[in-house]
Amino acid sequence: MEASHATPQDAFSAAALAQSLARERGFALCGIASAEASGYADYLKQWLAKGKHGSMRYLADYADIRSDPGKLVEGASSVIVVADAYHVHRDGDEALPSEEPLGRVAKYAWGDDYHKVLKKRLHAVCNALEEQYPGHIYRATTDTAPIFERELATRAGLGWTGKHTLLIHPRFGSYFLLGTIVTTLPMQTSEFAGFPKPLSAPTDRCGSCTRCIDACPTDAIASEGYSIDARRCISYLTLEHRDAINEQYFEPMGDWLAGCDICQDVCPHNRRRSDSASQGDDPLQVHTRYTPHDYAKGFDLLEVLSWTAEDRQQTFIGSALKRIKLDMMQRNALIAAGNHLRQNDHPMLREKVIELARADNQPALVRETAEKVCQRLGYAY
Repeated sequence: MEASHATPQDAFSAAALAQSLARERGFALCGIASAEASGYADYLKQWLAKGKHGSMRYLADYADIRSDPGKLVEGASSVIVVADAYHVHRDGDEALPSEEPLGRVAKYAWGDDYHKVLKKRLHAVCNALEEQYPGHIYRATTDTAPIFERELATRAGLGWTGKHTLLIHPRFGSYFLLGTIVTTLPMQTSEFAGFPKPLSAPTDRCGSCTRCIDACPTDAIASEGYSIDARRCISYLTLEHRDAINEQYFEPMGDWLAGCDICQDVCPHNRRRSDSASQGDDPLQVHTRYTPHDYAKGFDLLEVLSWTAEDRQQTFIGSALKRIKLDMMQRNALIAAGNHLRQNDHPMLREKVIELARADNQPALVRETAEKVCQRLGYAY
């Protein structure tokens, strides 16, 4: 079927099939957006010009492609956007202070690597669509491809972009992982279809709420919301930033080793709503491959500071955290250790920090971070 010969009925049928295939493969939400250029291209250029992307050069290198799906897939007509639920908030989920030296990991990384979990099923949807509608291009993407998946998700009816810049569904919150299929196949958009439930018009429901802004310990979210300075964000600092971390962020980083959930954890839309059943919502299903690994409870900081390269590799098999290099992980663990030792004396942890500050055989990033932690705590090394 050539795109130029597609009929409205073809477009309706293709969209219906795509959504059915997505449901069969366990995606929590699926919507269709047109493959038109982004409305935020100028904003992105200004954001990049201010350096707010930090060391994430790929954001600048592929800015033009990111702003237009038609540059990612020539002749793109539609974008199928799917969302995987990876967590459902329940009362009591909040982390409590621990006397044990543990480091936290963001919930998105508690289970298996979402890139693989998403991609395999997205490719299955592509293959099924190609069988029914041959002659078209179907490109599956996760966040490794230059595409504005959150903007496309709002157009597709999966929610709106909140003040913390993450996608929020009005009933199911923001603990979602997004994937897309950019295709030359014309499809009826969710907007044209009236955003059938569980989709919704991308109406901003943040209102006057500022909980995410107020809760961010590093002030990474703009005072008016809807913009992040990545250079201040704990997720960026722990996952993307490969050099020494500015000491002004040591204490605000708390016990985070990889990522951060604070802005999502405080969001009212992530609390299970008592009226969900009365609205006829099906329970939100979390894919089985996001079942938390043991480290969801927290990494033992003393163990992390003693890791070898093989220890790190074995621990992160099948995890999205494998992108964090050993020296970065130990840098993060040292900062978390310093924050723990400020509140709780732990002789073995204290000695390990001092040992790393003295060690000439350690990477400079590890040794220098250990030195800074010792200086802040008044330890001789």
